[in-house]
Amino acid sequence: QDQLVESGGGSVQAGGSLRLSCAASGFTFSNYDVYWVRQAPGKGLERVSRIYSGGWATYYADSVKGRFTISRDNAKNTVYLQMNSLKPEDTAMYYCAAGLTGSWYGPLSPADFRYWGQGTQVTVSS
Repeated sequence: QDQLVESGGGSVQAGGSLRLSCAASGFTFSNYDVYWVRQAPGKGLERVSRIYSGGWATYYADSVKGRFTISRDNAKNTVYLQMNSLKPEDTAMYYCAAGLTGSWYGPLSPADFRYWGQGTQVTVSS
């Protein structure tokens, strides 16, 4: 079964840290760029970060740049998102995804990705 499974979410106070994990199974994970996308209550999907298949390049949204770090371990079929200096505005459901068929810089939808996880909730209190 092809799937992505996120873990590591939780509730923290502002300034705290969390590390999200995205574990893949059922497909050749190392062939794919992997993305983190989030959705805050009442808002649309927001791009957060991207890591290329070989791990040699990354992308960060301006809102998280300098605070979040994406990495991958292809031997473990896992991508990580280290989130430091968390802010209340980081509160959202975080999804990992792979196999993007549309534009990373256009409006995002789960339908744009071949693989989409179930999400993990991050809540940051002030």
